[in-house]
Amino acid sequence: MRTTSNPAFRNLPAGQGGGYATFDRQAGAMGGVSAYADRAGVGYGRADAGQRAITVDDIVTKTAITAGAAIVAGGLTAWSGLYGLALPAFIVGLVVSLIIIFKQSSNPALVLTYSVAEGIALGGIAGLLNLRFPGIAVQALVGTMGVLVGMLVVYKTGAVKVTPRFTKWMMGALIGAVVLALVRLVAGIFFPGSPINQGGALGILISLVLIGVAAFSLLLDFDMADQAVRAGAPAKFAWYIAFGLMTTLVWLYIEILRLLSYLRSE
Repeated sequence: MRTTSNPAFRNLPAGQGGGYATFDRQAGAMGGVSAYADRAGVGYGRADAGQRAITVDDIVTKTAITAGAAIVAGGLTAWSGLYGLALPAFIVGLVVSLIIIFKQSSNPALVLTYSVAEGIALGGIAGLLNLRFPGIAVQALVGTMGVLVGMLVVYKTGAVKVTPRFTKWMMGALIGAVVLALVRLVAGIFFPGSPINQGGALGILISLVLIGVAAFSLLLDFDMADQAVRAGAPAKFAWYIAFGLMTTLVWLYIEILRLLSYLRSE
């Protein structure tokens, strides 16, 4: 059984079987609703007869819409100088994300609300950093998109295969990343001058490690989306998958933004 680092991808409902192309170069190798349900660790019923099965185009389109909404919201926030919206927007995004995850909701309004809220939050943070380091917000965005495309190529070519062993290794790495991030957060609150939060060698090393873990987490996300297509999950769940991908991309953008700020402080 394979699982994923992304909580949004752990319980995707399965639907009608379909013979659609997938992200993977070996489409159809693990087809079937029962196989998908086994990997997800749950047993869902089939979609109604009138529902269309999900395709890669559905996932790509919905992901592009959610990412575009976040980029536009972030750009407007940074351009307007309303940086104070970052904290309330982050809280809204966190609450909405928990609702989506626990209800396993594919409601487009909720997914887009999450994307816009995170876009505003990231726009506020990036806007402030951009005052000190001109161009850093766009550089972080380009870096994030570059990592996304690069990891998709890695996944499609099979350069790194998502096997059960790889997944277990990644889950361990993610636990370590969470602990490291919490330590950095606590240190930043109680020990602002700590090397872990400065632009020295230690801070840069930690950022590189977290970026690497986030990047490889995308492989697990691609694989879980792949399984949904193979299993023929209902098309509406493309919104849910897009949300899952967005959560990883938001994390990746934050870490790249932090790394760039360290490097430009040198």
